Amino acid sequence: MVDRRSDIKRIIMDTKTLPTLPGVILRLNELSESNKASVQEMARIVTSDQVLAARILRLANSPSYGFYRVSTISNAMILLGVNVVKSLALSSSFFEIMEKDSIGLWEHSLGVGVAANLIARKLGLPECEEIATAGLLHDIGKVVVSLKCKEAEIEIRSLVREKKVYIRQAELEVIDTDHAEVGAWLSKCWFLPDKLSEPIAFHHDVDLAVNHRVKTAVVHVADVLIKASGFGDSGDGFVPQIQQTAWDVLKLSEQQLIEIVEELEDTLIEVKNFSLEMQA
Repeated sequence: MVDRRSDIKRIIMDTKTLPTLPGVILRLNELSESNKASVQEMARIVTSDQVLAARILRLANSPSYGFYRVSTISNAMILLGVNVVKSLALSSSFFEIMEKDSIGLWEHSLGVGVAANLIARKLGLPECEEIATAGLLHDIGKVVVSLKCKEAEIEIRSLVREKKVYIRQAELEVIDTDHAEVGAWLSKCWFLPDKLSEPIAFHHDVDLAVNHRVKTAVVHVADVLIKASGFGDSGDGFVPQIQQTAWDVLKLSEQQLIEIVEELEDTLIEVKNFSLEMQA
């Protein structure tokens, strides 16, 4: 088991073994770390790859953000922020894989992004777009496991069916790690900021979040709500309880939760339509 876990980590930390990311990503990373770089300069770099730019704009106009008017990469960077656009650029190859091969996971991820955005706005939290992005990316580790550990993934899914356990429990039994930790490794590879990587790493263990516990709690609650709604397919059909830490951190009232669930039901119709458009 230890060897299997080490192998998976080695594969993930070696970016050459992951889906090929466009060369503009390296340049975008450099520019985003420079205080002198302008939004327009970064937008020109991204726009130079037309396929990548089109993918980012599709995601920026998804129900996860609720703008529906993002027409240029510059516009996306202003509305969503450079970190969000960079994350969407890095993730675009994985989202394309989900759209083609894992429709259920793609829809689940979109749904969690939408729910995270709704919760953040209902609570008046800052950086709602980044919270939505953390929701969108929260299960990215599952895509890596599927890509790099095909046989293990089959075994994991069999365990879920036969033992009726959460997919996370099956992952731990088969590969001695889980998709949240795999996602955290990937986040480090991509040099994502803690405000995105921490919710990815700890969306199942809010207590472990240190610097961004509120954002992590939002993604955790969003994940539970989408599983409860039956929207998409996260890999198992079980709905966990919302962790007490999440309740305590967010101070979410019962009335607020009812309002979020009601609004979410309507919004998920839009998410389904968006997903169908992406598959067309």
